[in-house]
Amino acid sequence: MKLVQKPLLLKSLLKLLKQRLPSTVKNSFWGVFSNILQNLLFSVFFIVVARIYSVQDFATYVMANSIYGIMASFSTMGLGQWFLRSILIASDKQELIGRYFKLQFHLGIIFYLIHLLVCFTLYNDGLLRSLSILIGINLFFDNIIHVIKHLNIAEENQRKTFIVLTVEAFLKALSALFLFLFTFPILYLAVVLILLRLVTLNLFIRYGSSGEFSLELIFRVKTQYRFALNLLRQNWSFVLIGSISVLYWRLGIVFVSKFLTGQDVVDYEVSYKLFSMAEILPFIVSSSVFPTLMKAYNRSKEEGFALYRNLFIAYTLYGMLSFSFIFSYSDTIIPFLFGSNYVGTSFYCKQMFFTILLFPTALLQANMLIVMGLEKTDMWFNMVSLVLHISICFIVLQYIESLSVINFSIFFSFLIFHLLQDILFFQKRILSFVKIAGFYLLVFGFISLFMFSSIYVKGFYLFLLVWLPFMVVIYFKWIRPVLFMHSKSSVLQ
Repeated sequence: MKLVQKPLLLKSLLKLLKQRLPSTVKNSFWGVFSNILQNLLFSVFFIVVARIYSVQDFATYVMANSIYGIMASFSTMGLGQWFLRSILIASDKQELIGRYFKLQFHLGIIFYLIHLLVCFTLYNDGLLRSLSILIGINLFFDNIIHVIKHLNIAEENQRKTFIVLTVEAFLKALSALFLFLFTFPILYLAVVLILLRLVTLNLFIRYGSSGEFSLELIFRVKTQYRFALNLLRQNWSFVLIGSISVLYWRLGIVFVSKFLTGQDVVDYEVSYKLFSMAEILPFIVSSSVFPTLMKAYNRSKEEGFALYRNLFIAYTLYGMLSFSFIFSYSDTIIPFLFGSNYVGTSFYCKQMFFTILLFPTALLQANMLIVMGLEKTDMWFNMVSLVLHISICFIVLQYIESLSVINFSIFFSFLIFHLLQDILFFQKRILSFVKIAGFYLLVFGFISLFMFSSIYVKGFYLFLLVWLPFMVVIYFKWIRPVLFMHSKSSVLQ
């Protein structure tokens, strides 16, 4: 009986997932799988590089890569949404693709020069400047790939994009593992990464793009500066919306590098790497939930708000789960993965993870604002948070030279961002004062109690004592009844 029951339960579970999952989740399966796999492979690369090279070399690489990341977030000028809308209604797709491709190629040149100007202005270090010259070359490749990726989205051919990016992540992880056999200067590593990006570009052109795209387009289409200027002027808000998130976190490295030490640079970067991995699930869920939220709101505002409130509970629990996990296990995980040079990193990682308590629900509320057509309001909330973060770092670091200043600046500015959203939702009568206050009391009350309990109970056991019973309740109250009913109906059939 048991031998039959296991396959039957597995079969019923697969049927249940197929029937119950929203179509948006099914359609994004390749994106979810690819995103998780890519992050795991990139994490392998990151960990190996951190272990192989000295703290100073790794810190220099991180700083050069961070400035490149800021430039990359601006280099496309947030025009992807405009291109997707335009390609669907264009009478001459080849002409539009050619114009957009040529515009992105020129933007790549402009931002490469800006990238060099910023690096040479901020830093005198020879290795950092050399790395910046090399790493910045990726801006050309990135902008061309950007065009192909959005063309694939317009043609509902994202699977090609996911496959190519996963291949790139695999090759990058493989190149890092090669360092265990033969270690070469970090400047040569930057050259290897450029070559890998060139391979990725060729894969996109030969395999990952449709017949609509070719490099010849850049020569066939004439440059129209008036078209480019008008386009940028009309879509400036997308530049801010698409870049603020990257700028928000990457500026932290700039402040650390200018005010603190190389060890602080790598402590921040390792902490952020773990934080970014914790961000993956809310981002993936949000991308799948957003269309469902939009449809519910379009059917009825109350239905949309009800769905938002239910999701809010799940997002809140995820934030508390993530924080308590890092608080309990980071002292063991970080030295194990990155080596003895990072024993003290967990202290700052725990500080950074205070922000994960607010991040998931802030992301959900930002999506809700977009559903309501208030994306510009969301943009201004982001701007207020960014300016506050920059101001706190710049002023306080003059007097207190500590990485804790940057971590708590991020948390405090995120708290203000969340409160601005809450105030708007209160004004719109979506949330009551009691529910808003209840959220903060629940989150900070739980975390205070958890941290206090850790004095008497080791983190390893405390996390299990708190969350294991909770998971058991969820399983027996919601998951098991559904699976049992579906399994029973399958047997009857």
